[in-house]
Amino acid sequence: MAVNIRIPTKLSVGPYKFSRRQYTGARDFFIISTSLFNRDLQLTTSLQQNYIFCNYITHINSQKLFLIELGKMKSWGLALLVLVLIQKMGIFQQVEAADGFVKASGLHFLLNGLPYHANGFNAYWLMYAASDTSQRSKVSSAFSEAASHGLTIARTWAFSDGGYRPLQYSPGSYNEQVFQGLDFVISEAGKYGIKLVLSLANNYENFGGKKQYVDWGRSQGQYLTSDDDFFRNSVVKGFYKNHIKTVLTRRNSITGVVYKDDPTIMAWELMNEPRCTSDPSGRTIQAWITEMASYLKSIDGNHLLEAGLEGFYGQASQQKQKYNPNFQVGTDFIENNQIPGIDFATVHSYPDQWFSSSSDEAQLSFLNDWLNNHIQDAQNILRKPLLFAEFGKSLKTSGYSTYQRDIVFKTVYSAIYSSARSGGAAVGGLFWQLLTEGMDSFRDGYEIVLSESPSTANVISQESHKLYMLRRMYARLRNIQKWKRARAIRRAQWLNRNKGKNTAN
Repeated sequence: MAVNIRIPTKLSVGPYKFSRRQYTGARDFFIISTSLFNRDLQLTTSLQQNYIFCNYITHINSQKLFLIELGKMKSWGLALLVLVLIQKMGIFQQVEAADGFVKASGLHFLLNGLPYHANGFNAYWLMYAASDTSQRSKVSSAFSEAASHGLTIARTWAFSDGGYRPLQYSPGSYNEQVFQGLDFVISEAGKYGIKLVLSLANNYENFGGKKQYVDWGRSQGQYLTSDDDFFRNSVVKGFYKNHIKTVLTRRNSITGVVYKDDPTIMAWELMNEPRCTSDPSGRTIQAWITEMASYLKSIDGNHLLEAGLEGFYGQASQQKQKYNPNFQVGTDFIENNQIPGIDFATVHSYPDQWFSSSSDEAQLSFLNDWLNNHIQDAQNILRKPLLFAEFGKSLKTSGYSTYQRDIVFKTVYSAIYSSARSGGAAVGGLFWQLLTEGMDSFRDGYEIVLSESPSTANVISQESHKLYMLRRMYARLRNIQKWKRARAIRRAQWLNRNKGKNTAN
């Protein structure tokens, strides 16, 4: 029997208001505006060819507008039914809270089973500031301001070796006050839904670094001729392993959770920018990363691990050395990140330092190549996620302008988003560095105080939103799949119950 259904030009159903639009072609289109949901409904979702297609168009006066295409729908009433089912089944639900461990699967991070792309920042000073209880408000302010701009990953130091107000006075001797500062950082990050990347040592002398470890080795009778002996000497490596174990097995004095069991921590970093210039072959660093990655993973199987690399190509990747700045540091982006215990790759980007005498145009040209080459190598060779763990532009450079800094940020963010939306290896970027107001002594030229930098803050927020919407899209697609599976199960159950029954009239 043929059924003729008249599609109205206007229709209101509950909170929905529909207006028909005729377009060239065989399909009908409708505009939907709704204030039903408090959460943002920007999306591009397909419910397969037999259902509707829903695309975000724009918003006017806080109303969200969507284009609904009645693909192979046989009736307007059926389309309405599907819309109701979508809403009832929770396809427009919020993305799940950031309460699980971030995992790596192929090219992607996963959080609670969904691909995880995130925007973030560096703030090396968090533990140091939090170790003084009178300064903890700065940590809270930084996390609050970051969260309000959609930033969900922070990279910071879990080391301070020797010197003033250290975490580690000497090998195995720790400062409880500073450790409690790190406890506070982790606890506070969890409150704001921010994941942490915690670095365990420094290549440089700041906060002790590998030089301090070598000095401790000398004080115990070891004959050490170079700071690079940090990577070779068994006694010094034992000091560092002890630090790994001490940090990973620390029980947070605020939350009561052992660090290695805390999902607020996204990943460990073996060292900030490891370099071994005394061995340009790369064998020393390769052996050290292999040994330390294995040791750390023997203690903690929950968290991701990265090496802390800047992304330079070494002798093992000679054909790619042309993409480097004109120096070698004894590391290799490909070989070092192929070590099984390393879960994802990192890249740092500072063309304003590496090519300080070059024009902004030349620096941007290098940056584009640097970003794209590493994305392709992570995707096609490493088959691992890639995090741009440091980037920025210093206001101390000649001819600096906020506009130029914003261009650098947009360039990095554009490369990340282009890769992420196409299923590529780039998972996010962390700018250097976030400060809050009243921290002038920490300014290094790269600082971003969000309240003082509205244009840069806007660039950051836009990237956060775009990456967040990718995650929302994946959440909806998963819920659609769940709905389809549930429907298939119910249909199979119905068919089984009615098997053999004569349903003819």
